[in-house]
Amino acid sequence: MKQFNFIDLFAGAGGLSEGFVQAGFKPIAHVEMNPFAAQTLQTRCAYYYLKETNNLSLYYDYLKKVITREELLKTIPADILKTVICKTMSDKTLPTIFSTIDGYMEKNQIKSIDVIIGGPPCQAYSLVGRAQSSHMDIPMEDDPRNELYKLYVRFLKKYQPKLFVFENVMGISSANGGRTWKNIQSYLKRVGYEIECHEQNSKYFGVLQSRRRMIIVGWLKNSQMQYPNFKKVETTAIVNDILGDLPSLLPGEKATSYAKANPSDYLIQTQIRTTDDVLTLHESRRNIARDITIYKKAIQLWNENHQRLNYNDLPDELKTHRNRNAFLDRFKVVEGDEPCCHTMLAHISRDGHYFIHPDISQHRSITVREAARIQSFPDNYFFEGPRTAQFVQIGNAVPPMMATRIAQGIMNELIKED
Repeated sequence: MKQFNFIDLFAGAGGLSEGFVQAGFKPIAHVEMNPFAAQTLQTRCAYYYLKETNNLSLYYDYLKKVITREELLKTIPADILKTVICKTMSDKTLPTIFSTIDGYMEKNQIKSIDVIIGGPPCQAYSLVGRAQSSHMDIPMEDDPRNELYKLYVRFLKKYQPKLFVFENVMGISSANGGRTWKNIQSYLKRVGYEIECHEQNSKYFGVLQSRRRMIIVGWLKNSQMQYPNFKKVETTAIVNDILGDLPSLLPGEKATSYAKANPSDYLIQTQIRTTDDVLTLHESRRNIARDITIYKKAIQLWNENHQRLNYNDLPDELKTHRNRNAFLDRFKVVEGDEPCCHTMLAHISRDGHYFIHPDISQHRSITVREAARIQSFPDNYFFEGPRTAQFVQIGNAVPPMMATRIAQGIMNELIKED
């Protein structure tokens, strides 16, 4: 069967791309401006190359710190590593980016692009995202990130893929009184595409997290393709099923090997954890005594009564924030006994108060590996950079398990047309 290909724009750490690769697509290019996220993408490229060449032991040596990243990448063909293009997309940089992609296509005798995926950074359209960004003092209508979709459209115009997937937050349809969304639709149709847009929630794709996203799919006019029909995935798993086999940690502790507890059926069936995996990035933040006291109160309230801690209910000696009218749920426990967790946010990079581990004996915020599992990243997915950068990459990502189902739906449309 023909192997379809794709280009990933605004790729981040590669959550959407990972889903397409797992579904059988071949990546032609990942375009990402953040250096740490680009390094993560290159490391993932190394994983897949070594997997295809039956040499994964080298990758695991890197995870075990037996070899350095430089030594790892020396074993990977430069042509593969160059598929990760670490550049800020702009009118000035697009010719260079196009030239790089064209050169790769020519060298590998690739005549056309099947799919373009990705979505401009969502903070411009998200009230929560804007409140936590450096652009928060800029009116939404003046936020320069509002215009990034035009760069996405430039790729559609040049490569004319059969389909595209444009992912973003729910707020994109109402930003600027709906004007931004109208403009996006107009631009997409102008370059030759029919489009359809629907809300999708990751919890209906087998992910143990509630994450609402707008998934826009477009296909070339006069083709027989349409918006895929995504079947709801049923699971009986709960969030504790992705936490229970990881070693217990107190604040400031780390672990490099799995606990004696066997992985859950969910972890095995989804291949989030396999028998060959090496445990990485399981290190908890240090917490001061005041925060630990608050964490314990929040965990007890949730585990005993499924109640959230209201900041104003804390004793005065534990309150440090002057604002007593907003963000009163700033301390939030991960719903261990529920079918899904609340939405993972990049804000976890600043503090862990919004993602407290449900085990009161650990009284800490979740680790990078636990956050990655909540997002459905497999344990063999390694995030480069300092912990802050790792959390940002995870919080901004599309859950790979959700992306895989989307990719399968896209592939069905391509096969039908092909």
